[in-house]
Amino acid sequence: MELKWAARALSDLVRLYEFLASVNSEAAVRAAQSLAAAPTGLLEHPRIGEKLEEFEPREVRRILVGRYEMRYEIRQSTLYVLRLWHTRERR
Repeated sequence: MELKWAARALSDLVRLYEFLASVNSEAAVRAAQSLAAAPTGLLEHPRIGEKLEEFEPREVRRILVGRYEMRYEIRQSTLYVLRLWHTRERR
């Protein structure tokens, strides 16, 4: 399985990093590294995340990475990271 990041997910990662870095640069680095590494584990078990029925017929799922939600889509043999945000954000 191949991993690809959507442009919006990359923008989310940068936004989350910059927000945290203004308060605690070490925490920002740890959070960004954790979020960047999380999809790698999904490559072996892509369907471990909760399926989001509202996106049918697409196979969009979500996982929690610490206090962050990551949404991803499985299309054939590719896993696309779609969006990231802190669970306290309004979405």
